[in-house]
Amino acid sequence: MAATKIGMMDAAYFVGRGEILAWINSTLQLNLSKVEEAASGAVQCQLMDAVHPGMVPMHKVNFDAKNEYEMIQNYKVLQDVFNKLKITKHIEVNKLVKGRPLDNLEFMQWMKRYCDSVNSSMMKNYNALERRDSCKGGKEVNKRVTTLQASSKTSSTTSSRTNATHPSRKNDAASANPPQKASKLSTAAEVDAYDQQITEMKLFVDSLEKERDYYYSKLRDIEILCQRPEIEHLPIVEAIQRILYSSYEDSSGMEEAQLMISQKEQQLPLSPILENSAEHPKQETQKRKIISRSPESENLFCLNASQKQRLSDISDVQLCGSPLTNY
Repeated sequence: MAATKIGMMDAAYFVGRGEILAWINSTLQLNLSKVEEAASGAVQCQLMDAVHPGMVPMHKVNFDAKNEYEMIQNYKVLQDVFNKLKITKHIEVNKLVKGRPLDNLEFMQWMKRYCDSVNSSMMKNYNALERRDSCKGGKEVNKRVTTLQASSKTSSTTSSRTNATHPSRKNDAASANPPQKASKLSTAAEVDAYDQQITEMKLFVDSLEKERDYYYSKLRDIEILCQRPEIEHLPIVEAIQRILYSSYEDSSGMEEAQLMISQKEQQLPLSPILENSAEHPKQETQKRKIISRSPESENLFCLNASQKQRLSDISDVQLCGSPLTNY
């Protein structure tokens, strides 16, 4: 599966922290207890080396990175590998180096999904200790891992021998001090429960901060758009700015914005079409006045009046009983 097709709704982003840590520790022979312990970027570089052998310059990877500038160097190595493989995954270095649990968990979820889809069978035969020896601080990490593994094996062997050779003594001690063992177990369980609650709260806070940053960036984009000279004087833009800049205590921002829009609509001038229709009768009246005042119109009026006078004279002659009319 191509790396560019791994979206946020992919099943990879629903993998739990325990499964991610078990996968990292088994693949790279490490003993990580928290996902944010991989914030230095060295673990991600070695995972890419396990999937694509020889592609990562392991001598440039620093497993002893403590400061942010040292971690950034590891992420630069990882970004170079992404560029060589034409992987378009964006690495949010500024968030990862802060050691935030949610950001590191999401990136490791993506890493697992990518490694499983590309070449998961190759990772089973990967010699993580040998490849890590060439890294800065890699030998110290290998020593710690080897010591922890040896101590865990020794303790398990010793406990099994003790149980086999002195079963009666174990039973006597257990019967002698049952309250003490119960208190120790309860204390350990409470500590684990508190650690889990703290981790969940950190993840919840990180998710809230991420959501806050997302909506803030959207509001900032709207503010920049409203400040453009060609639209900043529009009523709707002024109303949006009124809402954006209203204080937390001011709950009337929306009402004032709506009032501003209604007032602006009432103050809008007539449209060109309405103005032309209003001026049209005035122009017709002026034309009629000009025509009535011209010399040609006066002559025409006199001619019509003389013709009307002649017709009236003829009618008078007919009514008076003239012999000519009787004929």
